[in-house]
Amino acid sequence: MKEKTPENTDQLKAINQKIIAQGETLPIVELQDGSKVQTGTVATMLHNIGLYNNGARGEVERELELSIPTLIKVGLFDLFPPDEWINGENVGRRFVGSKAKEYIHKTTGDQTV
Repeated sequence: MKEKTPENTDQLKAINQKIIAQGETLPIVELQDGSKVQTGTVATMLHNIGLYNNGARGEVERELELSIPTLIKVGLFDLFPPDEWINGENVGRRFVGSKAKEYIHKTTGDQTV
């Protein structure tokens, strides 16, 4: 089943600006299947996990959740399944893994993830 291009690329583009120098931009790239993803999303997710681990909530949680469709699209959760994130000691990774699992259940109905 081909997944749609995440619909939040414009939002991610704005969020991902926090990790790059002023005046720089990150491109949206087209994958082999024709879908498009915002580059920099993994790096920004790692940055936001650090913020989350240091107590940031609210906006950081929203940004982490917005990154999940793109992270799924690029295969991050195939390499590191959500349960691996959830079962770890890192609270930020646990949050992302839980939200990824919820998203996958909601969008695919897959209860085995």
